Amino acid sequence: MPTTHTIPWGGLACLLALAASCTPAPVGPAGTAAMRAELFDTILARVERREAFSEVKNRTLGFDPLQDMRALRDTVVDADTEEALFYALTRLSHARRDRHLDVALVPGGLQIPDSAGVDVWGGGQGPERPEAEDPKEAPVRALPDYGEEGGFFVGDVADGSGVPLPSPGDRIVAVDGIPVEAWAAAVRPWIRHSHPAGLRWKTAEALSVASATLPPALRSDSLRLDVADADGATVRYALPYLPAGSLTWHGASGPRYPGLTLARSTVTWDLLVPTDDRRFLVLVWTGFRETMVADVDTLVALARREGLLDYAVIVDVTRSGGGSLGPYAVQHLQPRAFKTTLGTLRLSDVIVPFIEGKRRDFAAHDINDGGVPETVDDGSWLMDWLEHDVLAAPQRGDVHTAPVPFKLAHASKDSDGVLPPAPAHFRGPFAVISGPSGGSHLDQFNAIVKDNGLGPLVGMPAGGYSNTWEWEEVLTFPGTDRPVVGFMYDIGHTIRPDGEVLEGNPAQVDEWIPLTARGAADYYSRLLDAALARLGLEPFS
Repeated sequence: MPTTHTIPWGGLACLLALAASCTPAPVGPAGTAAMRAELFDTILARVERREAFSEVKNRTLGFDPLQDMRALRDTVVDADTEEALFYALTRLSHARRDRHLDVALVPGGLQIPDSAGVDVWGGGQGPERPEAEDPKEAPVRALPDYGEEGGFFVGDVADGSGVPLPSPGDRIVAVDGIPVEAWAAAVRPWIRHSHPAGLRWKTAEALSVASATLPPALRSDSLRLDVADADGATVRYALPYLPAGSLTWHGASGPRYPGLTLARSTVTWDLLVPTDDRRFLVLVWTGFRETMVADVDTLVALARREGLLDYAVIVDVTRSGGGSLGPYAVQHLQPRAFKTTLGTLRLSDVIVPFIEGKRRDFAAHDINDGGVPETVDDGSWLMDWLEHDVLAAPQRGDVHTAPVPFKLAHASKDSDGVLPPAPAHFRGPFAVISGPSGGSHLDQFNAIVKDNGLGPLVGMPAGGYSNTWEWEEVLTFPGTDRPVVGFMYDIGHTIRPDGEVLEGNPAQVDEWIPLTARGAADYYSRLLDAALARLGLEPFS
């Protein structure tokens, strides 16, 4: 007979308590400290081997992106809630100081209570997290003062709020009780940027927007704004955040050209012409998006019909965005041949899946950049380079590919990148009015104009950010299939026609005319007169 041992009730209770203490506690959505440490190390290793770092940007800004990321390790490891971890990873991404790179919410990943303005991948997120809402706005818009006085000022105001408002030109003293420059320093880690001028512009944009791109500690339910009016008196305004569609803006901060009249408008441009017989026109350019090629063709056809092809063309890009196929516009807007921008890829573990994705796009006749066509052909030039040159590059021990015409959009890999003017094009003098609001393909447009000597740039440089492509992936906690966030990598350089990397290195203007609070009222008239003078034409104002 086997021997039977009786465990006293007190001993049984001790054993049960011991078993309970050995049962692992449930792991929350933010993981454990050990999981977050491993996630941090994984991100850093991937950035180090994938990222196409811009040495000229790093020198200009005086920083080492990997060193700045390493300094945030404890911030990530200590982030023990979903919200804290999301903002820790956002700050980690932004430490690279690359305007193109952001962190996104993904299905099944981290959740935050308010996602207004935050990038969301995957569309409808199910009942646990609806798609991000549009951020609300206060009825003021701020602008940075790029002159000696610095700071920020009220650029525009909107009707529809029902509350007292400051006046355009009033200097901003404090935001939510914080001196404005201290506030700007506090939000800097959350503002994606590649260049100081672009940072100040995007900081001004963020000042009056209720967006979850800033962490909760830097937001409030309304905007308390202290401003110094024209008499120097400081006045505090309490401004509500309202749906953007409910506000009617006065238009004081955008391009304004007294004496010019709107002749035609498309998605890509507004055509302004003098009311007298002066032989120049101004194109207020909005971007290089889906309809740009058709809109450029419309412009040339109109100019031919109206006898405008010999007029001087001045392109205002101060409110332009990015896109693709900018050289197509340059071929039509001015009469000279030019070298286009070039591009490279950083060779790493993501290149093969990147090319596989392009193969699928090509097979679907969908070579594009966020819905914008990337090439003037069907993409064959691009696929030939990817399949026969890029795939073989790692075997040669290359770190980056050799430069080729940007995305093979306008010429094949064997081209020297020089493009002729289009058969039908403007034949007169050409100039660009520039500012730091936008960048990306706009930065390429400015670099083509500047580096080829196609005409003067006046105003301020563009935002200073451009690359070939980004790689996007959903991060998971290492060793699991649990999604965390969407994360991006800059995997290729844009090369200016002068041979320099463009990221963090915008084309400099020929005449520096900064936006300032004192000079905002007639800013665009002065920009236009400077452009005309550079072209040897009489001032207009």
